[in-house]
Amino acid sequence: MSHILVAGKLHPAGVALLEATPGISFKLIDEISLESYLPDLPAADALVLRTQPLTAEAIATAPRLAIVSRHGVGYDAVDVKALDARRIPLSIVGDVNSRAVAEHTLMLMLAVARRAAPHDQAVRQGVWNVRNRFETVELDGGRLLLLGFGRIGRRVAALAQAFGMSVMAHDPFVAADVMVQLGVEPAPDLLAALGTADYLSLHMPGSPKGALIGARELAVMKPGAILVNAARGGLVDEAALDSALRSGKLRGAGLDVLESEPPPAGHPLLSNDRVLLSPHSAGLTAECAARMAVSSVQNVLDHFAGKLSPALVVNANAINYR
Repeated sequence: MSHILVAGKLHPAGVALLEATPGISFKLIDEISLESYLPDLPAADALVLRTQPLTAEAIATAPRLAIVSRHGVGYDAVDVKALDARRIPLSIVGDVNSRAVAEHTLMLMLAVARRAAPHDQAVRQGVWNVRNRFETVELDGGRLLLLGFGRIGRRVAALAQAFGMSVMAHDPFVAADVMVQLGVEPAPDLLAALGTADYLSLHMPGSPKGALIGARELAVMKPGAILVNAARGGLVDEAALDSALRSGKLRGAGLDVLESEPPPAGHPLLSNDRVLLSPHSAGLTAECAARMAVSSVQNVLDHFAGKLSPALVVNANAINYR
């Protein structure tokens, strides 16, 4: 009997799939931390993992581990080299969260542009005349720059176009003609594009090289621009962003992700009223959570059955079905 360890709260749809599958046992650990699931790792044949780290040291404690299935698409916190060394596949879910993340991106963009949170607070405090500051702006007619033009970026582009925005995209891994076919202007020169964008939205994976948007990039951005990040926290230099917002260089920012999650008390962005924050929840709608839970569990079951799709495996060379 194979034993599956689920590290992080799983939607009931995923639990139901586990309960309905004969020949397996499983353990659910709701807390999202390495320390919470580490004691149970040695007994696991499979690990379904939310956002917590999986280090080489942790992998070394799991002699039975045969597959790691990420409850999502990112794997920045997983030591893939350590998995490769033991030919343990790391699977991700398919296209189950692009709709939710794209919607959340537009929500952040709209809420920052229209000062939704501060205006809500002002009304509750009796400051009705906040309306006469004329401090909000429209999406319609605005110029949006997407950094990353994968599934989520393309869906954001379509939603933005429906709002009357013109869209540019910077992605060295996507051909320009693909962008053009979707009504999007290729932007191979990032710094030049930043200087013309009213809105900047990030949709790229994390990079070991550090922040993609740092002090230099923020300095060349169009005055009054709005930045949205629902991708990875490390893509933006948070200290530089805080400075650019407080100086008035940028109008605002909407962030679903931060470099340290949750952020430590006293983090400067927490006291910046030009920032709208959400708790890394862009892909956690009820519908998307169900899809991710089922997909991440199904990947484990498919691996046990010898039929896991290589398209869903980060290190496909680790698969050796006969």
